[in-house]
Amino acid sequence: MRQGTKIILIGLLISLGLAGIISPFASSLPDGLEWVVGKLGFVVKEKEITKAPLPDYETPFVRNTRISTALAGIAGTLIVFCITVLCMFALKKIRKSN
Repeated sequence: MRQGTKIILIGLLISLGLAGIISPFASSLPDGLEWVVGKLGFVVKEKEITKAPLPDYETPFVRNTRISTALAGIAGTLIVFCITVLCMFALKKIRKSN
């Protein structure tokens, strides 16, 4: 295994561990954007375009709130990692073709 791949996998494992451990302790209060939207009254006007896969950072099939939030954090981390890897491969392919 190449050194770069090893570092990426170690970083992924650390990120997954942190997401699983720290996510359950995140605040349930709205973030800045949600607060402003509520303050300006846009919440009433909002329309759901599509159903969120993990609404309110919880997995709908797990009843325990802490475990549900931890799984949502891990899933989010994996999704971001996969998108990043796909972009990396796309950019690498574009660079080789130029």
